[in-house]
Amino acid sequence: MKIQKYVVGLYGVNCYIVFDEESGEAIVIDPGENASEIYKYIESNNLKVKYILLTHGHFDHIGGVEELRKLTQAKIAISKEDSPMLLNENLNLSEMVYKKILCSPADILLNDGDTLSFGKYRVEVIHTPGHTKGGVCFKIGNVCFTGDTLFKGSIGRYDFPGGDFATLMDSIKNKLLVLGDDVLIYPGHGDSSTIGNEKRLNMFLRDLME
Repeated sequence: MKIQKYVVGLYGVNCYIVFDEESGEAIVIDPGENASEIYKYIESNNLKVKYILLTHGHFDHIGGVEELRKLTQAKIAISKEDSPMLLNENLNLSEMVYKKILCSPADILLNDGDTLSFGKYRVEVIHTPGHTKGGVCFKIGNVCFTGDTLFKGSIGRYDFPGGDFATLMDSIKNKLLVLGDDVLIYPGHGDSSTIGNEKRLNMFLRDLME
């Protein structure tokens, strides 16, 4: 499995292209902007994007979705709780910034425990509310894409509509920290890490470790 990261948009969102090098089947996680740049990589590597997966519905993570959908014909997948955010600039918070972002309805509504596949890989959907009501993480083997739930040295914001601190911490404790110390995390912003490193070094998780 190969992972290509692009940092896109004014808010530095990590967009990930993940693909099976044998079959060329791929997924794209959180194309927040720069769809044309992302597509150049897809095209130059002869990839077939099966799904565009969204960890949640905030504008900075969905800004390139519509263009990339048209370019790749991939299916869009987001949690059922966050799916209305694709259709409403108030819910996805894009009305707060320089342009409104709206997308077509999702093709797939995700629930906790759902699985999707591309090439020989299986994607496990982990519902991790707290940053938004429908925030999800995507686990593929020993790698977990954590969106805005868990960062290297930090946690997601919980002061936006639909956010809640206690819910976020419960998600991190009971859905992510149990995955195993060697699991790599690829967050929605910033650098990658491991579950073990976050247990030891993330000051926001100290109370969870007691």
